Amino acid sequence: MGRGDLTNSEWARLLPHLPKTGGRGGRWVSHRKVINGVLFRERTGVPWRDLPTRFGKWKTVYERHRRWSADGTWEAILHAVQADADAEGRIDWSMVSVDSTSCRAHQHAAGARRNAPRVPKKRSRPRQHRPDEGLGRSRGGLTSKIHLASEGERRPLAFLVTPGQWGDAPQFIPVMERIRVARLEGRRPRTRPDHLGGDKAYSSRSNRRYLRRRQIKHTIPEPRDQRANRRPRGSKGGRPTGFDKTIYKRRNEVERTINALKNFRAVATRYDKRAYVFHGTVTFAAIRLWLRT
Repeated sequence: MGRGDLTNSEWARLLPHLPKTGGRGGRWVSHRKVINGVLFRERTGVPWRDLPTRFGKWKTVYERHRRWSADGTWEAILHAVQADADAEGRIDWSMVSVDSTSCRAHQHAAGARRNAPRVPKKRSRPRQHRPDEGLGRSRGGLTSKIHLASEGERRPLAFLVTPGQWGDAPQFIPVMERIRVARLEGRRPRTRPDHLGGDKAYSSRSNRRYLRRRQIKHTIPEPRDQRANRRPRGSKGGRPTGFDKTIYKRRNEVERTINALKNFRAVATRYDKRAYVFHGTVTFAAIRLWLRT
């Protein structure tokens, strides 16, 4: 077992959720060796062609990662390990926080064709194809942004990849709608935390209305201009939102989750040209975080 590879305990948690056969009724080449190759690339950020030979052919590793990113396999595995953690009581639902982070895009991440890529059709899971490829141009160059919700143990529950210049508030509801942790007992999946925290960027009437409709308690500070605009309206302006500084301090949990994700160099800097492949890269990094505990 090499440095950074999956441990035996992590592999035991992952193995039940891996596909049993490959395409056309064949069998996959050693899952563990290939997945460790994907992990090595994500951890170090090396080009696929520079993978050490102990992981086998670099193209086999790359194609496995690309196919599983395209057909939703990585996402299904993430949901499965989350369900296992919830069944074992290892998810802290008492506080879920939302935030976003920008990832610089390498020059090799630009230049993808605008038409949809050819991907396997055998699975019906939603695919992460974007016509804008999740790239935006800002003062620092090309960037992508990861919007995510993190539970109290500093692991991502759901995330969304967008161009780097997109705002946080409009992506709040799409991220919240992606929180869906299955329950092994056959009950309905859990989609609501006990409490939600976010910074001022998430303070909007539509977001607060969404949280009230779903009966989710929240701690989101209200910007000064929003308070000033509400006062002249009197009772029609609504009541001032409560703000608990002690609860708000727990928002650092999502920031620490972001730091853990960005320890993977292929997440901190986007090298993937296609958005669906980068989404798979972030998904696999999230899977590793869930396997560690």
